[in-house]
Amino acid sequence: MQWTTEAEQKLKEIPFFVRPAARKKIEKLAQEMGATEITAAIYDEAKKQFG
Repeated sequence: MQWTTEAEQKLKEIPFFVRPAARKKIEKLAQEMGATEITAAIYDEAKKQFG
């Protein structure tokens, strides 16, 4: 799944050792939402849901 540059930057705020798991959860949420690209808005929505 494609990530926008802004969303990739936000992902880098997450500690590197949990980043792969976070990426998978965000991508799964985006798929459930019917999105084809991870945007900053989707990242923010995932952050709200997953803390």
